[in-house]
Amino acid sequence: MSLWSAQDAAAATGGQTTGDWQASGISIDTRSLQPGDLFIALSAARDGHDFVAQAFEKGAAAALVTHRPADVRADAPLLIVPDVMAALTALGAAGRARAKARVIAVTGSAGKTSTKEMLRDMLSDIGQTHAAEASFNNHWGVPITLARLDPDADFAVIEIGMNHPGEIEPLARLARPHIAMITTIAAAHLEAFDGIDGIAQEKASIFDGLLPEGYAIYPCDLPTSPILAAAAERAGAHQLAFGAGAELVRLHDMTQTETALVLRAQIGRERLAVRLSNAGAHFGMNALGCLAVAQALGLDLARAALALGRWQPPAGRGLRETVMLDAVEEMQFTLIDDAFNANPASVAAALDMLAALTPAAAQSGRAGRRVAILGDMLELGPQETALHEAIASLPAMAQVDLVHCVGPRMAALHACLPPHKQGRLVAKADELARVAHLLVAPGDIVLVKGSKSSFVSRVVDSLRNLDVTMRNAKGI
Repeated sequence: MSLWSAQDAAAATGGQTTGDWQASGISIDTRSLQPGDLFIALSAARDGHDFVAQAFEKGAAAALVTHRPADVRADAPLLIVPDVMAALTALGAAGRARAKARVIAVTGSAGKTSTKEMLRDMLSDIGQTHAAEASFNNHWGVPITLARLDPDADFAVIEIGMNHPGEIEPLARLARPHIAMITTIAAAHLEAFDGIDGIAQEKASIFDGLLPEGYAIYPCDLPTSPILAAAAERAGAHQLAFGAGAELVRLHDMTQTETALVLRAQIGRERLAVRLSNAGAHFGMNALGCLAVAQALGLDLARAALALGRWQPPAGRGLRETVMLDAVEEMQFTLIDDAFNANPASVAAALDMLAALTPAAAQSGRAGRRVAILGDMLELGPQETALHEAIASLPAMAQVDLVHCVGPRMAALHACLPPHKQGRLVAKADELARVAHLLVAPGDIVLVKGSKSSFVSRVVDSLRNLDVTMRNAKGI
């Protein structure tokens, strides 16, 4: 399938094209580039022009550049523009303009990517659905997602994130969604804002990008919900609030079991249940928000609820798995991989899930433990020490047997824990990764949670590699 012709891409960007080429995809990384992709020579840590020749070696159809690099042949198929980033944005705008899809934009302090994937699964059951790759939610990720949008897709899900004030509105206006959803508002990126109200106002600016008669979907049970409602009102949007106190999309109850979260909701006169396998309670509100999207789209709600049940947490975002320590003796532990991101709200939710699960009895008769391995929460500003200390007072901590802490910020939590809960305190995740075999015992449930840059995912990898079945499969 041709996604962009040379003529269409040139018209979209105002650039000059060499050759008559057809591109079937968009790529900014030669490591993941597929034959037929248009390679975008962005400049970040490295100048993308340094990789154009490599892109052609891997089968790129053309390259979006400001000039022909010296190591690229004279007749190479190029789209030459004054500014690559501006051209990518224009290409995204053109991709959005020609699309027939109903567009849903998602933002929030936590749960953006998980909710985007829930919506992908839900909507794919109804029609052709395009969604952002990974966490493509910033100033280049949103244009790439739009530029990759198949003109004939029925639905598109666009994730929009931010680190600083003023980032969401222009991306929302670029996406021009029919529906804009906010997952939650919580203490995240506080170093760039005066407080949580400022975060709410920034997230609510997603509503400014809505098309006329668009829907603003947001949680109604938060202290900052009035800010979201006021922003939706100013944008002239139809409002669909969701939560325990909502009128139309109301949570009835949630039940956490050992294997799933069961959510019961009422939307208008219709009662629905959604079963989310291996999911914690914090995913329940995201699923409720997805049902609000289904309501706004006029979908069959029972079918949408059934499709949502096919979603499971991905690696790094609450994935629960069994690690076999001894296949003969059937000794194992449960690993909860939630190592992709962390802020106070998401850590509290992850600990709630850990507390709700019951450790297995080990073969020796010793009960398993609830173990938390927590890495630094980043970008919290002047309040970071107090916010890390506050974790010790969370109700769920009463059910946690041992806490290992990674990083200088988590040292504040470690100091607040009673001695019998204090596990190891290390400066870097690699120090725990090297002794992963000493951190767990049969029957344990082990949660690993931290901001991405705390690198606690390396501890996850080491714990996962303790699996004897994995080692045998690799011939180790």
